[in-house]
Amino acid sequence: MTGSVQRIRAEAGEPYEVFHTDCPARDVVDHVTSRWGVWVLISLRSNDLRFYELRESIRGVSEKMLAQTLRALVQDGLVWREVEPTTPPQVTYGLTEFGRDVGEPLAELFDRITRRLPPRDAG
Repeated sequence: MTGSVQRIRAEAGEPYEVFHTDCPARDVVDHVTSRWGVWVLISLRSNDLRFYELRESIRGVSEKMLAQTLRALVQDGLVWREVEPTTPPQVTYGLTEFGRDVGEPLAELFDRITRRLPPRDAG
């Protein structure tokens, strides 16, 4: 059943071996599905946000964890980062085309889950 095994990309157009521990695609999946990665992608789905706006929109995330998550997502090419040279610097984040492509099914999943949950009590 070797036809279903995917390989690490050696040349353009070859598939990745996603079940191999050295596969670079696994790192991207780990970053996207990390505790905070999903929330960053969902938070950025409709607007570009500054760091403090992201921190406020994702309740419970520390500055350190948000910074680490953003660094990984920027490195993976899912999120872009723009620094305005002001004092203090204003840093804005947004989704790249790749990030929108990956984030869309996550946002759909989130929307499906919240639609299916029972209504919350007002008290």
